[in-house]
Amino acid sequence: MRNIFLSGSAAILVLLASCSNADLKKVNADSVKLIAKPIPGTPIKYDSSKRYIFLTWDDSPQPPGTVNCKNVFREQNVKATFFAVGFNQVGPFKKRIIDSLRNDYPQFLLANHSFSHGFNDKYAKFYSLPDSAYNDFMKNEKELQIGVKIIRLPGNNTWASKAVIHGQKAENPLIKKLDANGYQIVGWDMEWGQNGKQKQPKESATEMVKRINQKFEDGSTVEQNAIVILSHDRLFEKKQFADSLSRFIQLLKQDPRNVFETIDHYPMLQRK
Repeated sequence: MRNIFLSGSAAILVLLASCSNADLKKVNADSVKLIAKPIPGTPIKYDSSKRYIFLTWDDSPQPPGTVNCKNVFREQNVKATFFAVGFNQVGPFKKRIIDSLRNDYPQFLLANHSFSHGFNDKYAKFYSLPDSAYNDFMKNEKELQIGVKIIRLPGNNTWASKAVIHGQKAENPLIKKLDANGYQIVGWDMEWGQNGKQKQPKESATEMVKRINQKFEDGSTVEQNAIVILSHDRLFEKKQFADSLSRFIQLLKQDPRNVFETIDHYPMLQRK
């Protein structure tokens, strides 16, 4: 038996058992593929000439919207992050959606958006009970087997990483407790919002791309050359809106400066 160790973002042990020297000589090296599965959070090298786009979609699983978004991102070959909510995972189909998001890294990253979505959208109560809210995030992490300590607060645009905290709830005890326990909180630079009470995006693909370009030109993003876009799976349930999402990505890809990444590679989260 021979052991082959491959170093990198993930160590792989390949066992070649019961092979004689003669047998090994017959093995075509090109036919042996060693695949190292990337580990979320592994630092990347930034290119200052590029513009990094972080697509972050909230409230998964929400079929058919989640499935449509996944399919569009896969077809367009771009990376995206899904902030999931535990109490939306009801039944085997929705569980399979979450499993697929968790297993499809590095294209998709599964992150934490609380179990109850802020005690079922009762945000004032949620943030007034920091211990209960903290436990809600921990329950979500366990139930959905979320492998990264990255959180988006429900209904709140706050950022926190390694004691650097800013945003709407910067002084809230919940945020300080999450930060003290090694969790990183991600807000957003721009939202692709919902059109009133209708489950559809408010802006067109073209309008969104114009807004993004303006943000970059103004230098008004939280991090230089990086933009976090928030939207929700449910807005893309219908084919026409899934097509709009596809068009949105196609327009962004026309600019060679644009690079799509998962949120674990956001600059703030990579700093030591």
